[in-house]
Amino acid sequence: MSRTDDGRCDSEERLWEGGPFSCSHKRLLPLSRQICLLLSLVAAVFGGPSQPQYGYAPPPSHEEPAKYDFNYAVKDDYSGNDFGHQEARDGYDTQGSYYVLLPDGRLQKVSYNVNGDSGFVAEVTYEGEPQYNPAPSYA
Repeated sequence: MSRTDDGRCDSEERLWEGGPFSCSHKRLLPLSRQICLLLSLVAAVFGGPSQPQYGYAPPPSHEEPAKYDFNYAVKDDYSGNDFGHQEARDGYDTQGSYYVLLPDGRLQKVSYNVNGDSGFVAEVTYEGEPQYNPAPSYA
């Protein structure tokens, strides 16, 4: 067998002596690199995200009717934000209200209730008179 200047087997010789792996000094990766490559392949195959399961799922059972109560309010004088919300629910009966300070200076209040199949019934009121500032002049 003859070798090229860089130490590799001559390609013609490999063809005549049994194929591409017949050269006596086969260039293999070190064992540690082979193990690392094998573990990387195993991790890529088995470590990926699992596929979502599709199919029928029974609807959740709500053994007890919903019951909750919450509220929040925001009042920031610097930015002018003033709004809040309150709601309470007991079974099919829901009552609540929210309010917001509108850009024209009025306070909009909405009170609502839902009872069974009656739907969403709201009452909207406004407090105050709208205030419109004159448009700035660009001269």
